[in-house]
Amino acid sequence: MALNGFGDVARLLVLNTDSYKTSHWLQYPPGTQTVFSYIEARGGSLPYTVFFGLQALLKEYFTKPVTAADVALGSEICAAHGVPFNRAGWQHIVDAHAGRLPLRIRAVPEGAVVPVNHALVTVENTDPACYWLTSYVETALLRVWYPTTVATHSHATRRLIADALARTGSPEGLPFKLHDFGARGVSSLESALLGGMAHLVNFQGTDTMTALLGARVYYGEPMAGFSIPAAEHSTITAWGRDGELDAYRNMLRQFGKPGALLAVVSDSYDLDVAVSQFWGGALREEVIASGATVVIRPDSGDPTTIVLRTIKSLDEAFGSEVNAKGFKVLKHVRVIQGDGITRQSIASILAALEEAGYSADNIAFGQGGALLQQVNRDTLGFAMKASALQVDGHWRDVFKAPVTDPAKRSKAGRLTLMRKGEVFATVRLDSPGCHEARTSGATEMLRTVYEDGRLLVDDSFAAIRARANA
Repeated sequence: MALNGFGDVARLLVLNTDSYKTSHWLQYPPGTQTVFSYIEARGGSLPYTVFFGLQALLKEYFTKPVTAADVALGSEICAAHGVPFNRAGWQHIVDAHAGRLPLRIRAVPEGAVVPVNHALVTVENTDPACYWLTSYVETALLRVWYPTTVATHSHATRRLIADALARTGSPEGLPFKLHDFGARGVSSLESALLGGMAHLVNFQGTDTMTALLGARVYYGEPMAGFSIPAAEHSTITAWGRDGELDAYRNMLRQFGKPGALLAVVSDSYDLDVAVSQFWGGALREEVIASGATVVIRPDSGDPTTIVLRTIKSLDEAFGSEVNAKGFKVLKHVRVIQGDGITRQSIASILAALEEAGYSADNIAFGQGGALLQQVNRDTLGFAMKASALQVDGHWRDVFKAPVTDPAKRSKAGRLTLMRKGEVFATVRLDSPGCHEARTSGATEMLRTVYEDGRLLVDDSFAAIRARANA
């Protein structure tokens, strides 16, 4: 089998695993028929998760049937690599299941906000001959940690900004208050796609165009996010220092139409001069006459200090109105801060503006690597663990309980997640607690999304957004 590029490699499921897992089919007890595992976030940077991205991973990697050529290549690679390969097991999947994976995957709805330490996904094989498959797919399946972690952090930022708007401004602009500039700062195109989509669960501003394609392909969303014309340092400094004013005027004349938005980075040389003398002086009347809203972007210095100083200077030049909540909103102009943006710096900036009497309506934020790249599997403590084993028709509990780290104790039994109001409980399917939860009006959060090679749930992006931001 010839491999032609990254796409072929990525979709070769027989080798989309860790090397040591290829030997696990020889390690389970004799008579093993079913392995039941679960995925959870054990906690870390936040006390909850916004579950997202499983549907994209399933569509891309789990719905294409395995072929005999895949199996032959897997056998060849593993032999050369020095590890065993369950060629007969994979060939059984090809022959008995037409290459479709005999797995049942249940998961919470994407967009659901779930406290940590609860089962988000469960996985079990549906063919006793494929008991080894549950653990084999862990490597590929657990990568749901990445879009879920990005979605969760983006969601926490949305809550932070929403609180500031509730006190000082209008909630109408919330979907565009955090803009994704992270495409160039991630490790791969797939990371940009998955992470960019995850951010769009909470916001609608993005420059990560790959994410728009991902939302269209995997979630049926024609257009998930939006952007505006914006300058960068090269397009401003191309005019030379003496031509800085002309560079700004060109932006206005190219894009300054009634109702339009345009963003202009303004610190290539001297931000204070650009704001007070150019935007607030020579170009003031042109800005007003254009009917556009010009968004000034500082790009250096201490974010809290610079944003407040810029807004005060723009207020002096363009004036402001006091809204119904008693806070000032700039006329004709706004500010976007895209340098040094973290949830902590956003909180600091919003607090400084509020203390000075300015509405959060005046500011938007841009975030790059900190949004899409500064996370890892441990950020929210993601793990996939086996919790039950069926041997010769009998179920037994499977769990670990390391004395050296009690926090790593895993759950036991066949599990599901129940919810009643705001109370969540991960319970054993065969326990009295599960029956009592159902009879008391609790809802089972897990639903079967994939079975025997077929996707059973195909959620829209709109539905996922609605859940996350209810």
